[in-house]
Amino acid sequence: MTVLARSELKASPLADLHAIADQLGVEGFRRLRKADLIDAILVSQGVDISQEAQEPDAAEADAEPAAADAEDLDGDAEERPARTRRRRAPRLRRGAAARADGDAEGEEGEREPEPQQDAAEAPAARNGAAGRARGSARGSARGAASARGARAERAEEAPEEAERIAEGVVEVLGNGSAFLRVQPPGPSDEDVYISAAQVRRCELVSGDRVTGPVRTPRRSERYPSLVRIDTINGSSADAVAGAARFEDLPAVWPSERLALDAADKTLEAIEWLTPLGRGSRAVIVGTHFAGKSRTLRSIARALSGRDGLELSIVLVGVRPEEIADWHDDGLEPAAAVSLAATADSQAQALERALEPARRAAARGADAVLLLDTLDGLPPQAARKALAAARNLREAGSLTVIATAARPLGGETTVIALDASLTSSGREPILDLTQSGSLRPELLVGDDGAEAITKARAAAFEAV
Repeated sequence: MTVLARSELKASPLADLHAIADQLGVEGFRRLRKADLIDAILVSQGVDISQEAQEPDAAEADAEPAAADAEDLDGDAEERPARTRRRRAPRLRRGAAARADGDAEGEEGEREPEPQQDAAEAPAARNGAAGRARGSARGSARGAASARGARAERAEEAPEEAERIAEGVVEVLGNGSAFLRVQPPGPSDEDVYISAAQVRRCELVSGDRVTGPVRTPRRSERYPSLVRIDTINGSSADAVAGAARFEDLPAVWPSERLALDAADKTLEAIEWLTPLGRGSRAVIVGTHFAGKSRTLRSIARALSGRDGLELSIVLVGVRPEEIADWHDDGLEPAAAVSLAATADSQAQALERALEPARRAAARGADAVLLLDTLDGLPPQAARKALAAARNLREAGSLTVIATAARPLGGETTVIALDASLTSSGREPILDLTQSGSLRPELLVGDDGAEAITKARAAAFEAV
């Protein structure tokens, strides 16, 4: 490779010097300033820069200030270089010392190329290389100490940040991570990020209500993050995480009756003639205008606020006016999707509300899900929702009471309504010939089961 002169290197841009240094194998060339980089390249080419400093090249000699040249015009040609070097020596020493002091105050990682120095001061740059190196080292040390101090400061602030407790509803994303929706159901700027590891460890599902401390977002983050999960649906996260899976728990027939204790004649007939139990799989069926939604809303009012029951309401595919009716009764649905939504959107809303009820039952609670309506849902989604109801032998229970035009299959209780009774204002509106519960003796005893049989016989005789 052709040996490059200092003047050629100084005239080259920094990018070209980096390329040359890379080819020559100069170590750490990207951290060097331009003057030091030129020295390193010359040394890699075998140039003795100490000798070069004693014998400046022609370009440097030509670059002397005009005043100095004019002063030397009358001098002897042999003495001029010596006089020039003597005049420059104090200036070079002062320049080297000043640059060393300036570099000592530099920030860590400063890599901006210096402006190209005047040719007359190139020897000063070479003589000051060692000073700059020492200054850069001191600056790097101070920068590293500053970084360590910043990390320590963040560590000290962490306990204070952890004092802020967030509470909200979990929404699991497709990649396994989740967000804690502080203002559900929609997203907001106050939402908190939950890592995928926390979702797996605590077996979180969409709809879980959790609490925990949060930390502020870091430089590359947009949302604050959950430090840990303290409670899930009001229970300790440690106790909840160790619970068995809902699908793995054995189911038994419902054996504890849900008392409605209502003055409504239809609800009284349902309570004793088609009894509902904790873990029942019940469907309220009937033709149009038979009063299915109204009856389900009456059951919701009877069960609302009941101790030991976790009640949730899901409205999918219903009339917009019916959504308003639930709100007017002071009943807040967990999900409300009108008939304008697609079947897939309705199924997704139902699944988000149903999963927390499953989890609550697996954790020992008694959950009741009221669903209006199964009509319009994809058949598989409707069957999955109804099949979720069960009485768990080693845990709690999940009761599902839904409305539909006709029985779906697999119900433990069918509550059929008579549209002719509804339209004429007669009560109860129960069609006992089409209604019934499996194993009623477990809910109302043998005498109650016998009374149901007699009432059904009388209803068939009256038809």
